[in-house]
Amino acid sequence: MSPPQSFEEDLAFSKTLHNHETEHGGLVAKITSKDKEAFENVVNNYMKYWVDGDPMTESEESKEARRSNYTNMTNSYYNIATDFYEYGWGESFHFCRFYPGENFYQAIARHEHYLAMQLNIKSGMKVLDVGCGVGGPAREICQFTGAHITGVNNNDYQISRATRSAAKVGLQDKTRFIKGNFMEMPFEDNSFDAVYAIEATCHAPKLEGVYGEVFRVLKPGGTFAFYEWCVTDKYDPNDPEHRRIIRGIEYADGIPELFKTSVALQSLKNVGFEVISAEDLALNDDTISWYYPLEGDIGNAQCLWDYFTVFRMTHVGKFCTRSLIGGLEFVGIAPTGSSQTQAVLETAGDCLVEGGRLGIFTPISLVVVLAGIAVYSFIGAGVVMNRRFSKHKENVTRQELRKFSRENSNNLTTDDKKS
Repeated sequence: MSPPQSFEEDLAFSKTLHNHETEHGGLVAKITSKDKEAFENVVNNYMKYWVDGDPMTESEESKEARRSNYTNMTNSYYNIATDFYEYGWGESFHFCRFYPGENFYQAIARHEHYLAMQLNIKSGMKVLDVGCGVGGPAREICQFTGAHITGVNNNDYQISRATRSAAKVGLQDKTRFIKGNFMEMPFEDNSFDAVYAIEATCHAPKLEGVYGEVFRVLKPGGTFAFYEWCVTDKYDPNDPEHRRIIRGIEYADGIPELFKTSVALQSLKNVGFEVISAEDLALNDDTISWYYPLEGDIGNAQCLWDYFTVFRMTHVGKFCTRSLIGGLEFVGIAPTGSSQTQAVLETAGDCLVEGGRLGIFTPISLVVVLAGIAVYSFIGAGVVMNRRFSKHKENVTRQELRKFSRENSNNLTTDDKKS
């Protein structure tokens, strides 16, 4: 079966690959239940976007292929990586700060609660989760606040898992999970009271695209709060070691291109948001680093279960997983490409730790923005954007905002963008 090219083909492919109707157990059960031909095809489909090995000499054509085919590339990535993510990390695919005496899952939940607090989410509000994964944060924030959470996601397998997991805990009427491209969201203008994203918008090929769509679906005066993956000001694109690390993160995490925090903030302003606060939480003087579980640092484990979580990331733990998956693939039980997927994810962990230690990368840049007034005037073939901020925004049609955020931002002059 060939990799999908449309939503309909995508769903059919996902059902063939994963068998949505059956609930499988742990990692081994999930991997061995995959359709072997479909899995091998999707691994090959993902790897074709990374044929240039040296990031210093990579062609612009290769980079553009990832940007222009970001939905296919990212979807392929999560088709092969989701089960490994759940095995190693749980159902909330994100990092967080850690405190002594606080176990891994308490820290993950606190990180989600903190984001909900930034949005001042109340019971009964309609909230959007952009890039919802398998729904772990959506369920947590729904239970914590009483709000109704809608998750949008481009991966059918993750949507099916999120829907099933929500029903298991009785949240089927308080949550919904929808297939959609976050650069072209399937929602009407002004649909949500608040919007959040947790380490998801980094998959966008162009930040104005996803931020512009958030602006469009957010109600007047609404707040958007999110954790963004960014390269920091310490990153030097001319340093081969820096380039190797950041390229490794992009390659092993399904990201077309990582941007600096300053680019993200300017992109938010370009589409009409007022930046209320921006803070890199990785810069706090924490005694336990955000990347400690990936280091396999058992010394920082805070409870018995944490030892099992962190052990999987130790050299011994990775060797055990690698040997098990490799053995099952060798004898034909696991599909071809399983070991390659494991190797990709090991690269992710290694590069994330290196980026964190050098301070050139952060996954927990917290940004809170407010939807303000955005006035657009179209003059000839160009676009002039005049902006002023308040607690309300005028009604901008869906077509106009999409045209601006997805097509016309390149036509803005430097002075326009700074206005």
